[in-house]
Amino acid sequence: MAAIDSYLKRLVENGGSDLHFLAGDPPRVRVNGDLRHLENDVIQPATAKEMLEEILPATARKALEEHDGADFAHEIEGIGRFRVNVMRHLNGLGGVFRAIPSSAKTLQELNMPSVIYSLCKHKSGLILVTGKTGSGKSTTLAAMVDAINRRMKGHILTIEDPIEFIHPRRSCLISQREVGVHTESFAAALHSALREDPDVILVGELRDLETMSIAVTAAEMGILVMGTLHTNGAAPTVDRIVNAFPSDKQGPIRTMLATSLRAVVSQQLIPTADKKGRVAALEIMVNTSAVANLIRQGKLDQLENTIQSGISSGMQTMDGALMQLYKQGKITGDEAYQKAIKKLKFEELKGTGVYGS
Repeated sequence: MAAIDSYLKRLVENGGSDLHFLAGDPPRVRVNGDLRHLENDVIQPATAKEMLEEILPATARKALEEHDGADFAHEIEGIGRFRVNVMRHLNGLGGVFRAIPSSAKTLQELNMPSVIYSLCKHKSGLILVTGKTGSGKSTTLAAMVDAINRRMKGHILTIEDPIEFIHPRRSCLISQREVGVHTESFAAALHSALREDPDVILVGELRDLETMSIAVTAAEMGILVMGTLHTNGAAPTVDRIVNAFPSDKQGPIRTMLATSLRAVVSQQLIPTADKKGRVAALEIMVNTSAVANLIRQGKLDQLENTIQSGISSGMQTMDGALMQLYKQGKITGDEAYQKAIKKLKFEELKGTGVYGS
């Protein structure tokens, strides 16, 4: 057992999501969104170097030497898997470990709205799950993959950096590829995927123009493509994709998105009112004919109004989701205010607790 594993065990025992193990600082864990000291003793640079290098796979060791940073997965039998980023910083080596549950939660366990179930029934198109780092994107996508894996008979291909959730083969054949281990890049794996007879492709991150271009093309070819972006909200997500392309390509890509995009789910994780966990607030944009027309015409500033009026299609704005969670007593008024997009509507909730109290 590696020396770092004792810290990771304590992370899991504390119900934490992340371990911050940096030379020159005490080890810290993130629990329900807050970063706390795991112990007070400072990690010495030599100790950090020894413990982190002990678990470095060969590919990650090479990446660290060449780029001063590396991503990989680490597993402790009987405890769980961890997504790891190791980097050089001012005081030496540091590592941040994200705990990954041993199995994907179901959509039911995540209490997802019915429209998310419906999205999993699409046979083609592009579904994007967005939000900042740590907002639960991977957990949501894993639950959607699990739902597809239970329902249909087909081939699901995942491309991740690194592989997070390990999906068992239920009704589907599952192929999971890791960037840097099984393929040199997301784009290279996507190119290859088009020749591997997939029904569903999960792309861990649409991080560059080439990956975005192939993903949209695959969606138009009749494959269901699911991916993530670090954007907040439906309109910024569409804008991010369109503006990744040269100006002379933006018209055609808007037309392709208007045809192939199925939905954008943007999410935040918010501490619950009882401080015992976190709950997801979702903005959901389904690509109805009205939404498609706005995307095609580049009128992205009007998408929010269309989302607000699309309740019957399962759509909801982030602010609407926050207000609903507040009225259900799941989050405090102050948390709703802090996470709101248009804070003026939540001004009276600033500094308050649970609805009706």
